[in-house]
Amino acid sequence: MPNSISRRTKVSAIALSTLMLLSPLSANAALTIYNGQHKTATLALIDAFSAKTDIEVVSRQGSSNELAHQIVEEGHRSPADIIYTEESTPLIMLANKGLLTSIDAKALSNIPAEYRDPDGKWVGLLARSRVIAYNKDNISPDQLPTSVHDLTNDKWKDQFAFVKTSGAFQKQLSAMIKLDGKEKATAWLEGLSKNGKVYRHNKAALDAVERGDIAFALINNYYWDNMAREKGADNLHSALYFMGTQDLGDLVTVSGAAIVASSQNKDEAQQFMAFATSKEGQQILTDKSAQYPLNTDVDTHGLKPFSELTPPNDTLDLGEYSDGKAAIELLQEVGLL
Repeated sequence: MPNSISRRTKVSAIALSTLMLLSPLSANAALTIYNGQHKTATLALIDAFSAKTDIEVVSRQGSSNELAHQIVEEGHRSPADIIYTEESTPLIMLANKGLLTSIDAKALSNIPAEYRDPDGKWVGLLARSRVIAYNKDNISPDQLPTSVHDLTNDKWKDQFAFVKTSGAFQKQLSAMIKLDGKEKATAWLEGLSKNGKVYRHNKAALDAVERGDIAFALINNYYWDNMAREKGADNLHSALYFMGTQDLGDLVTVSGAAIVASSQNKDEAQQFMAFATSKEGQQILTDKSAQYPLNTDVDTHGLKPFSELTPPNDTLDLGEYSDGKAAIELLQEVGLL
C-alpha cells in the first residue's frame, strides 16, 4: 500500500508540473507578436519594452496577410497575443471576424481618431506615403506625371519601375478598384505591365533610380528617407516627388497593431500597446524606420511634414477590398502574378 500511494503521488506531481507548464503565465508572461512590419524597427521596440517592463516578447515574422489568415485558422487556439501589420486592412478583416479585443483608452488616446478603429479594436502606429523617387540627372520634377493613371501613356515606356509584390502597391491597387472600378484598374495594370519595369523589392527599385538605370520608381517614402539619413540628401542622385493632387500616387497607408481576442496575456499585451503608441515607443519606431509616427508629439527628423501630405480620401478602410483579394486576383488576371 505505501508503494501504491507513493506512485500515485509521483504521478500527481508530474501531472501538476505538466499542467503548470501548459498554463499561461501571469506576471512574467512571454508575449507572442505576429509581426508583419519591418523586423529591425519592431525588434528595437520590443527590446526597449522588455528592458522597461521585464516582460519577455517573442516575435514571429511573416507577411501581414498570411499572419492575419493564420490567426483566422488558429481561432481560439492561436498563440498570438498581438498582431502588428504593415497595412491596416488585415486588422480590419480580423476585427470584422470578431478575433480582436478592445485596446485600453490609454493607448488609443495617443493616436488621432482617424488612424484607429472606431470601436478600439486596432490602432495605427506608423504611416508611409506612396511617392515617386526620381533621378535628378535623368528627369526634372516638372516632367513627372501628375497622376499614376498617366503611366499608361506610351511616353513613359521603359522609364519607370514598380514592385508588383509590395503590400503598399497592392493596397494602391485595391484603393483604385474601390474608387475607380475594376475596369479602370485593369487598364492601369495593363499599362504598367506594358510600360514599366518590374523590380523584386522597393530597395532594388530605388537603387536603380539612384544609379540612373531608370528615371523614376513608385515606392514608399521611407526607403528614400532612410537612404538620405545614411548618406545625406545632398549626396544622393535621387529625390522624392509628391504629386500633391490627392491622387493615388500619394496614397498614405497605415501600419497598425491589435490584441488578439484569444490572448492569455491581455494585461501584458495592453502594456505593450500603451508603450508602442507612447512618445518613447513611437520615437524608436520612427528613428529606425523613417516612417511617419502617428503620435503627433514625435520628432520626424526631417521627413516631409505629415500635415502636408495630400492622400486621396476614403482610402483607410477599403471595405470589401480590405483583404486585398481583389487586387491579387486582378494581378493574376493581367499576368503580373
